[in-house]
Amino acid sequence: MGRWLIIVGVLLVVAGLAWPWLSRLPFGRLPGDIVIERQHSRFYFPWVTCLVVSVLVSLVSWLFRR
Repeated sequence: MGRWLIIVGVLLVVAGLAWPWLSRLPFGRLPGDIVIERQHSRFYFPWVTCLVVSVLVSLVSWLFRR
């Protein structure tokens, strides 16, 4: 368990350092994401982005189990 926590921590640090480049990826602005804009508020739910991330995490976990 400790080994996985270290790996996840390192991955989070790498993602944090690479954020300027990662923010240019289209994740979070995919077609199908729900955006409702009113006069004084904005509601955003990244529906398709959540599905894509879920599939990617499932594939990676499946590959590590093999």
